[in-house]
Amino acid sequence: MAENRPVVFIHGLWLHATSWAPWVEVFRAAGYDPVAPGWPNEAETVEGARANPDAVADLGIDEVAAHFAEVVGRLGDETILIGHSFGGLIAEKLLGEGIGAGAVAIDPAQIKGVLPLPLAQLRSGFPALGNPANLHKSVSLTKPQFRYGFGNAVSEEESDALYDRWTIPSPARPLFQAAAANFQMHSPAAVDTKRHPRGPLLLISGTADHTVPDVVTRSTLKQYRDAMTVNELQQFEGRGHSLTIDSGWREVADAVLAWLKAQGL
Repeated sequence: MAENRPVVFIHGLWLHATSWAPWVEVFRAAGYDPVAPGWPNEAETVEGARANPDAVADLGIDEVAAHFAEVVGRLGDETILIGHSFGGLIAEKLLGEGIGAGAVAIDPAQIKGVLPLPLAQLRSGFPALGNPANLHKSVSLTKPQFRYGFGNAVSEEESDALYDRWTIPSPARPLFQAAAANFQMHSPAAVDTKRHPRGPLLLISGTADHTVPDVVTRSTLKQYRDAMTVNELQQFEGRGHSLTIDSGWREVADAVLAWLKAQGL
């Protein structure tokens, strides 16, 4: 089923689209036709994104979702969505709109209805959420902030290397939207978790994740309890938010490939 099936990789905040490059190579070797587009207005390189942080300022969940819906629209209904962090939320949102043949949401940002808000998650989001004036701005992480939010489960040396290679400024608005989701009737972070029919969904969590703690991803799975479709969770013990880019990324990628094969995708 993999032969030439399109795959769209969707990154989250603070990582550039090229951080998916190793995944793209592995999926292409497995017979898929993968792409990893940037967010709207995102520069093609890490250096370019860092040089023009205002290009992505004030982007919200709906704008990003519409952008990737257009990408999938060009590729076709058989497209698989694979997202990390806020990219995971976007993948869930699109699947709930009937877009895509199936989705994998890795450490996905919390959707509307998810109630746990661990202190580690609050601290990870503080660089953006700590100042209300950031709502319409783009925000960059410092190395210590990246170490806490992404690289806490790897060595400091590896965390710093990942920071230097992949991090970019990102809009703060999606964080504010997710944080306020449960207090808004029509939140951009709302996902249709009961849609039927739709493709299967795999949620993945790292049990040591600070940015999207495992308890948040488990709560996300509960939002699908009334769904008449395949919804599964796979946990990676001792892994943090960097699990798609750190030295253990291949284990996660192989698990995703195995799940897609099991689903006939």
